Amino acid sequence: MPNAFELLKNNIEENSKLREPQIEAYRALKEFYQGDFKTNHEREVGIVLPVGCGKSGCITITPFAFKSKRALVIAPGLSIAKQLLKDFNPSTSFYKKCSLLEGNEFPEPVEIRGKLTNRGDLDASDVVITNIQQLQGLDNRWMESLPIDFFDVIIFDEGHHSVAETWVTLKNKFPEAAIVNYSATPERADGQIMTGKVIYTFSVQSAIKKGYVKELTATRLNPTTLKYVRKKDGQEVEVLLDEVIKLGETDADFRRSIVTSKESLDIIVNASIHELEQLRETTSNKKLKIIASALNYDHCIQIVQAYRERDYSADYVHSKENSQKNDKVLQKLDNHELDVIVQVRKLIEGFDHPFLSVAAVFSVFSSLSPFVQFVGRIMRVIEQDSPRSKINQGIVVYHAGSNIAKRWDDFKDFSVADKEYFDQLLPENDFVLDNPTDMERLQPALKYDEKIDIGEQTKVLLDKSALLADDPTAIDALLYLHSAGITGNINDLLQQVEKIPVTKVNKRQAQRQALNDKVKNTAGQIIAKLKINPKVKGMDRSFRNNNFAYVISLINREINKTLNKSPGERHDLNASELDLIDSRFPHIIAKIEHELS
Repeated sequence: MPNAFELLKNNIEENSKLREPQIEAYRALKEFYQGDFKTNHEREVGIVLPVGCGKSGCITITPFAFKSKRALVIAPGLSIAKQLLKDFNPSTSFYKKCSLLEGNEFPEPVEIRGKLTNRGDLDASDVVITNIQQLQGLDNRWMESLPIDFFDVIIFDEGHHSVAETWVTLKNKFPEAAIVNYSATPERADGQIMTGKVIYTFSVQSAIKKGYVKELTATRLNPTTLKYVRKKDGQEVEVLLDEVIKLGETDADFRRSIVTSKESLDIIVNASIHELEQLRETTSNKKLKIIASALNYDHCIQIVQAYRERDYSADYVHSKENSQKNDKVLQKLDNHELDVIVQVRKLIEGFDHPFLSVAAVFSVFSSLSPFVQFVGRIMRVIEQDSPRSKINQGIVVYHAGSNIAKRWDDFKDFSVADKEYFDQLLPENDFVLDNPTDMERLQPALKYDEKIDIGEQTKVLLDKSALLADDPTAIDALLYLHSAGITGNINDLLQQVEKIPVTKVNKRQAQRQALNDKVKNTAGQIIAKLKINPKVKGMDRSFRNNNFAYVISLINREINKTLNKSPGERHDLNASELDLIDSRFPHIIAKIEHELS
């Protein structure tokens, strides 16, 4: 109906089905519309809500605060746009779910998607939903044809993106429209801050107390002695903990090496599995899972292999993979066929799987925003509105040298509402790895000009710090410890984390599968270097295989030649043969690149 957001009678401010931040954000927007927007001609504001606090619901009620004639809702990607369309669609809408509107009339939603939508659809709409990619590019038909007053409100989901050039162009196209940015953090991955005054925030500690998000615990891996080698001069330098933390903050090569070294990777894997199994035992829920952040494609393969060696079902998603492969992995996750999902910023925004309970940080975050978004993946609750529930616990596992501590500091400095919460990193307990000095020293897979090999790590302590809510009394703290099942003398709570055993057969099978992934990934890199279309034929003189398949066959041929194996015998490779291929792999690739150059 025309002017639906002005004429339809709504039940928002006194609605018991809405969450506190949804009502308060609506009131803040309504006050802004009636005040600064009308009188001072200020047009852009921000709303900051933690993941899981009802941001999508806030977006659906925002046009009512402005009595909008026609609103535009912009998502950063396709998956979020699809979910927002469901929230506006009358049959599945947030309005219907929360009894926001009387009768059977709803605002008319339209999605911009390829050529399915025409101008007549938009003219008949009250709200238009799309992802930013649909409005990009020169001569974009919508940006060219729509009048400058077509929208009077533009709502950006994940509004920290709104400083990007494409988003700014969109704002300039509709100069009179109010702009509302929603985000869990107002900072982009490149450090830029979203524009507009933040008129409402809902703190993490408040969200935890209300039971909207999980209660967080940080487990920091602190090596008391770390030995590393700069291959540039071949000298070994032992580093104490304070120096490890300092290097982690200032030396990018060091940060990358420490999370890709075999020793450090094994420690994070073992610690994350330990935390997962404790949660599973405490809650009697085997569906709880680990999400791991990786640096790059090769790192994904390495991390997945490490978990598989320990008999944990693991897989990865990556933007380099086609959507069909990624969708298949995500379906396995939804079906609870995986224990671990590994990603490189692929599951950051809009991904919702509440059973992710342990965040294992193998990567390095250069700014606040992606780290907060990653941690947000484990913050969605399993039991709604159930604060202090044992199953609503999230654990972040990270290494002291990977610069994550500095990211927490960034969070405290930036978010005033959460400053006290993140200041309260209270020690809970320390426990040591079993026989840490007996850890096997392995060659790390580093690919930097000045490589740093992480050597033997001794006395690796797990410094487990609870991110406690803002409880003013010791009683609340004791209640928390009791609800978490922690009893007895604090000094007696020290415990050992066992190394996760790796059977020879699991290691071999994981290594063999990783080899297949490595071959495909390397073939893609070779094709990219040669600037050749991977899908066409031409490199193979027989014209049987496309270029990508042909390069894969060349790599496999050299692997078979190195091992004196016939095609089809990959499944018979033993551990020593797989180790040999790992050591010879760079030589094999160099030979093939020379042949093709």
